[in-house]
Amino acid sequence: MKSQTVFITGATSGIGKATAELLAKQKFNLILCGRRKERLLDLQNKLGKLTNVTTLAFDVRNKGEVFKAIETLPTKFKNIDVLINNAGNAHGLSTIQNGDLDDWDAMMDINVKGLLYVSKAILPKMIENNNGFIVNIGSIAGKEVYPNGNVYCASKHAVNALNKAMRLDLNKYNIRVAGIHPGAVETEFSEVRFKGDTERAKTVYEGYKALQAEDIADIIHFVITRPYHVNIEDLVVYPTAQASATILNKE
Repeated sequence: MKSQTVFITGATSGIGKATAELLAKQKFNLILCGRRKERLLDLQNKLGKLTNVTTLAFDVRNKGEVFKAIETLPTKFKNIDVLINNAGNAHGLSTIQNGDLDDWDAMMDINVKGLLYVSKAILPKMIENNNGFIVNIGSIAGKEVYPNGNVYCASKHAVNALNKAMRLDLNKYNIRVAGIHPGAVETEFSEVRFKGDTERAKTVYEGYKALQAEDIADIIHFVITRPYHVNIEDLVVYPTAQASATILNKE
C-alpha cells in the first residue's frame, strides 16, 4: 500500500506542527505550508529524515499565492490524499462596537477565505481521482458564541457551515469531509489573539490542564486512518476542565 500524501496548512506551529510530526512518524508523505520559511525549512530538515517532505511558503489570504504555490508542487506530491485546513487565527477580544476593522479582515480572510482558496486549488484533482479527504479544523467558537468573540465566532461558524456544505457537495465524488472543533488548546493562539502580550496569553491556560496540540494531532490521525467507508464528520473536543467557551473549572 502506497503512503498517503497529506497537505497541512498552518504547519509551522501548534496543531499543524504537532500533526506533521506525528504523521511523519507514521510515514505519510507531507506537504507543509505556512508563512514562516525558516520554520518550514527546519521542519523539512527534521521530518525529512522520517518521510518524504516538501514545503510551500504562502499566505492563505492571498489567492494568487495559494494557486501559484500549489501549481509548483513536485510531480510526486501532486496527488493529495488528505487536506488538513488548519491555518487560522484570532485577533483581538473586543465588543462588536469596539472591534478593529483590520482584526476583522484578518480573521475572515484567514479563517474563511483562506480555507476556501486552498480547498478550491486542491479539489479538482480529488474529484478527478474520485478519492480524497478534507479535514477542517474549526473551534468550539463555531458551535457557540461568547462575549467579545463576535467576528472570530462568526468566522468559525462559517467553517462549521462550510464543513457540512463540502460534505454534501462532494459526496458524489467519494470525498470524505470532517470537522474537528477544539476547545482550549495551549498553543501560540492566545499570544496571537493578544498581539504578542505573552503575560496576558499565559493567563488563558492557568489553573487547569488545557488540551495540547499533540492531543488534536492524535485525533486527526485517528480520523484519517479509519477504513474508507467510515467518515467521522464532526467532532467537538474539550479539555476535561472546560464545560463551554466560558465555563472552566480552574484551581
